[in-house]
Amino acid sequence: MTQLIWLTIALPVLGLLINGLFGRRIGNRTVSIIAPLMVLLAFLVGVGAFFETMGRGGEAVAVPLWTWVTIGDFNVPISLLVDPLSLTMVLVVTGVGFLIHVYATAYMVHSDDHGHDHDDRDFSRFFTFLNLFIASMLVLVLGDNYLMMYVGWELVGVSSYLLIGYWFDRPSEAQTPINLGSNTEPVKLQPLLSPAASGMKAFIVNRIGDVGFALGVFLLWSTFGTLQFNEIFPRAVEVSEAMPSVIPWIAALLFVGAIGKSAQLPLYVWLPDAMAGPTPVSALIHAATMVTAGVYMIVRSNILYSLAPGVSMAVAVIGMATAFFAATIALVQVDLKRVLAYSTVSQLGYMFAAVGVGAYTAGMFHLVTHAFFKALLFLGAGSVMHALHDVIDIRRMGGLKDKMKITWITFWIGGLALAGFPLMSGFFSKDEILAHVFEASPILWFFGILTAGMTAFYTFRAIFIAFHGKPRDHHLYEHAHESRTPITFALSVLAVLAIFGGLLGLPTFLGLPHFLNGWLEPVLYELPHAAEEHHMSFGAEMGLLATSAVVAVGGIFLAYFFYMLQPSIPQNLARSTRSLFALLAHKYWIDELYDTLFVQPGLKLAQAFADGLDKVVIDDMFVDGTARLIGRFGGILSKLQNGYTGSYALATFIGVIIMISYFFLR
Repeated sequence: MTQLIWLTIALPVLGLLINGLFGRRIGNRTVSIIAPLMVLLAFLVGVGAFFETMGRGGEAVAVPLWTWVTIGDFNVPISLLVDPLSLTMVLVVTGVGFLIHVYATAYMVHSDDHGHDHDDRDFSRFFTFLNLFIASMLVLVLGDNYLMMYVGWELVGVSSYLLIGYWFDRPSEAQTPINLGSNTEPVKLQPLLSPAASGMKAFIVNRIGDVGFALGVFLLWSTFGTLQFNEIFPRAVEVSEAMPSVIPWIAALLFVGAIGKSAQLPLYVWLPDAMAGPTPVSALIHAATMVTAGVYMIVRSNILYSLAPGVSMAVAVIGMATAFFAATIALVQVDLKRVLAYSTVSQLGYMFAAVGVGAYTAGMFHLVTHAFFKALLFLGAGSVMHALHDVIDIRRMGGLKDKMKITWITFWIGGLALAGFPLMSGFFSKDEILAHVFEASPILWFFGILTAGMTAFYTFRAIFIAFHGKPRDHHLYEHAHESRTPITFALSVLAVLAIFGGLLGLPTFLGLPHFLNGWLEPVLYELPHAAEEHHMSFGAEMGLLATSAVVAVGGIFLAYFFYMLQPSIPQNLARSTRSLFALLAHKYWIDELYDTLFVQPGLKLAQAFADGLDKVVIDDMFVDGTARLIGRFGGILSKLQNGYTGSYALATFIGVIIMISYFFLR
C-alpha cells in the first residue's frame, strides 16, 4: 500500500470532482454516499501503509510521482513521504474526517416546524468543499518538501474560507446581553459576524501568518539550495555551525506561519468567529486537522527547532500564554460552540508548549487525542443545535439529558477527556505535556496546571447548564429530540476513541508501553553532542500525575457546586466583579482593538487609494486623460479633413515646397 499512498489524495479529489461537476444531477443521496466513501477508502489505504511501515521498522519511503518545477538548480518533485509522522496525520485526517462526513450526511438535512426534512439547498457544494479540504490536508502532511507543504498549507486556507463562509447569504446575528440581575446593567455582547465576514476574517488573518511561512521557505532555499526534507535535515547541524544565526531565523519565520494557521497569540482571533460555518466544518477544521498543521510542521522540522533553542522557548512561552489566555475567555462564554472554540485555542497552546520544550512525541500525542475528544464535543454541540433548530446559547438550554441520551452520554465522555479526568485519553496526553514542561520551566508548568483547572471548570459549566437542571426555554425543550443514526454513530465511535486513545501513550515510569515514543522515534533527529536526557524520579512523576488528577476533579466539582448546588453563586460573583466579567465576556476587547488599530485604518487607506490613486491618477489621468488627449488630437486632425479640394491642394503645395527646400538647402 505504501506505493499507492497517492490514492489517499486522489480518492477525495475524485469525490470532489464527481460531486462538484455532477452533484445536482446524481442527487443528494448519491452525493452523501460518494463523499464519505472516498474518505473511507483513503483511510483504508492509510491503514495498509501503516502496517507496512510498522513491518519495516518505521523506515521512511519516498513515493515519487513526477517533477513539478525545474529552473536551473531549483528542482521540486511531486513526491510523497511515507513515514510514521505523515501516516499518523493521514490516519487522523481520514479516520476522523470519515466520521465527520458520515455525521454531515444527516446534519445537512434540516427539519422544519412541521417535522418535514429538507436537504440543504447546496448539499453537493458542501460535500465538494469537504472532500477538497481532506485532499488539501493530505497534500500538506504527505509532501516530502517544504514547497509541497506550503501548497497544502495554502489549499487548506482556501478550503476553510469556502467552508466557513458556506452559508454566505446569512446575516450577522445579535447576541442577547448577559443579565447579572439585581438591577445591575446587563453586559452587552457584540453581534456575531456573518459567515461571509467570518470566512474573510479567517482568510486574511491566515495570510498574515503565511507571509512569514513563505519567507521561511525562501530562506531555506537560499541557505540549503533545496527544499527536500531528506536533504535539509541531515545538513542542518553543519549549516548551523557555519551560519549560527540562519537556522533560528528559519525556525522563527516558519513559526509565524504556525501562529496564524494554529490560532496562537496574537493571530488567534479568526478561529472563534469561524464557528459561523456548519458544525461538521468546526469539527474537521478546528479539532482534527487544519489548526494542528502548525504543530505538525514543527515536529516535522524538529531538527531545526532543536538547533534554535531560543526560538523553541519562545514557541513554548507563546503556547502556554495562549493556553491560559484562551481558557480565561472560555470561562464566561454563553455560545456552546465558542466555548469549544476557545478551548481549541487553549489546547493548541498546550501542544505548542510541548514541542517548544522539545517534547515532540507528547505534542503529537495530544494532537491525536484532542482530535478524538474535541471532534466529539463539536459534533455533540451540533447534535444539540440540530435538535434545537440552530439555537446554541446555553442560557436557553437545560434538562436535555432527558431528551438526548446518546448525545448527553457522549458529550460527557468528551468533556471528561478534555478536562483531563483520570484514565481518559486527555489525562494521559495532557499530563505528559505538563511533565515535560515542568522539567523545562516550573513557571510555565504553573500556568499549565492553572489552565487545566479552568479547562475542567468551563467544560462542565457548559455541560451542567445545557444538559442538567430544569429546562429554561420550554418551547425548545418540547421540540428537542435525539439526532439521527449517522450523527449518533459518529458520536459513539469518537466517544470510544476519546476513552481509549490514551493507550497510545501510557506512562513509561509505570512500566507500561508508550506506543508513540517508539513509533515516532525514526522521524526525530538527535543532536550529535546533545546532553544526556535527564529522567524525572518516580516520586516526582507520581506527584505531578496526582496533582493533574486532583486539579481536573477539583475543576469538575467546582462547576458542579456552582451550577448545580448553588446556582446563585456564579451570578453574584459576576455581579461583584462586573468589570472583570465584562472584560472576559468581551474577550479582552482584542477584536475591537484590532479593528481600531488595523481594520479601520486599512479600510481608510484603501478608500484613500480608491478616491486618490485609483480615481484621480489611474482613472482621470491615465485612462480618461489618454482618451481625452486622443480625442483632442483627433479633433485637430478632423479639421484638416474638411472635404475642400482647394485646402488639400494648398497642403500638397506647401508639402512639396518644404521637401524641395530640404533637399536643396541641406
